[in-house]
Amino acid sequence: MRYELYYWGEIQGRGEFVRLALEEAGADYRDVAREPGGTDKMMRLMERGSGTPSFAPPFLKAGKLMIGQTANILLYLGRRHDLAPKTEAGELWTHQLQLTISDFLVEIHDTHHPIGSGLYYEDQKKESKRRAAEFLESRAPKFLAYFDAVVQANRAGKGKHLVGARLSHADLSLFQIVEGLRYAFPKAMRRMEKRSPHAVSVHDAVAARPKIAAYLASPRRIPFNTMGIFRHYPELDSE
Repeated sequence: MRYELYYWGEIQGRGEFVRLALEEAGADYRDVAREPGGTDKMMRLMERGSGTPSFAPPFLKAGKLMIGQTANILLYLGRRHDLAPKTEAGELWTHQLQLTISDFLVEIHDTHHPIGSGLYYEDQKKESKRRAAEFLESRAPKFLAYFDAVVQANRAGKGKHLVGARLSHADLSLFQIVEGLRYAFPKAMRRMEKRSPHAVSVHDAVAARPKIAAYLASPRRIPFNTMGIFRHYPELDSE
């Protein structure tokens, strides 16, 4: 089938985690909001709703299914495209890791919007500096250490996977987390990466995969910018 991905066409955001899975799977898909009139179509779908309406993008149309929430979409794609273990325990463990990545993503976003998403960054710079300092000192290292320990404990993955001996959608998402943090906080990441080499090894293994490497070099990969979740404000970064 041909998938239809609905997400904002000008940012990577949460939709990028789905794009990475679709690209690695070699799936046939449309990134609808990047097409002429696509954003209007996405908004009409959200306003009109369906039997399973999404609160916000991303959502994925797969045949008659309309699936919302990033982790939920990846749960579905993992089953269909061999991006998760086939055992119930393995699938649930991969989904658990994906949900933890979702938690991490919220905290990353809140470094530049700690008061409210409806306010401009410039309206909450003071609070952002305080939030980012705590994030870089405590929260980011804690999340990265957790994923580092998971990779290290996964002997079957040989240091390249979070779950089992094969790539999963959680690996693809951890790649995006590391890549995004490098963009947003380059100084801090130089320090944090030294403490989480196994998590970084997953990033490097994903980046070297042929389909992912081709995607990253293509115009389909939207550049990081100051509208997405990962934003580089020099005043928020620290050694």
